[in-house]
Amino acid sequence: MNNNNKAKAYWRMNIKYVLLLLAIWFIVSYGAGILFKDQLNTIIIGGFKLGFWFAQQGAMYVFVILIFVYVRLMNKLDKKFGYDE
Repeated sequence: MNNNNKAKAYWRMNIKYVLLLLAIWFIVSYGAGILFKDQLNTIIIGGFKLGFWFAQQGAMYVFVILIFVYVRLMNKLDKKFGYDE
């Protein structure tokens, strides 16, 4: 595989990872916090309704977790394509 094809394949995978993680974040933040909040509010955890918790804190926690997942995925991708240091 020449360098140009290698770089294109690398960026194609990078974009797939970004889109997948953004889709997860969207589902959690918009879906759990807005669309499905009524169904989630029937579940009480720690005295708070689950829909409220996702809207206020859960989406932020998921975002931070997704950052760590992205770092791990990119480290593996870098090694696979020989871009690691």
